[in-house]
Amino acid sequence: MVRKMAFGLALGSMLTVLAGCGYDPGTRAVTGGLIGAGAGAGIAAATGGKPATGGLIGGGGGGGGGALTAP
Repeated sequence: MVRKMAFGLALGSMLTVLAGCGYDPGTRAVTGGLIGAGAGAGIAAATGGKPATGGLIGGGGGGGGGALTAP
């Protein structure tokens, strides 16, 4: 349950941060991926998961979200 709550909070904060990252999809994808990787690794470490796996998942989600958002 704690993991799901942490993931939901991370996803919400990541989407909020992505709203102000860059002007074109490429820039938003890179910054979103970096922010997502950091957030995913941090949350995985805090909840007892594997930081590398959390970083990969967060980076993929952040990069995809950044690339798909409107400027």
